Amino acid sequence: MISSKYLSLVQSFLLSGFMSFIMSGIITFINLGLIDGFILIWLRAWIFAFAIALPTILLVFPISRKIAMKIASKDLI
Repeated sequence: MISSKYLSLVQSFLLSGFMSFIMSGIITFINLGLIDGFILIWLRAWIFAFAIALPTILLVFPISRKIAMKIASKDLI
């Protein structure tokens, strides 16, 4: 198991992997339809998307968490 001090890194890795996989598949399907070789094209697109998504999430995640905590901590009553 990985130490809980790396939770943010593991979460960022998994989130960027899942999101880039799903989004690249949807966008590939929208652009090309279900053609021969779709899976290989999708996986190639996913590799590029993941290479962008991981560093982006590592940069944006701490900022978005701070903003979300400010929004969520305000009393609305």
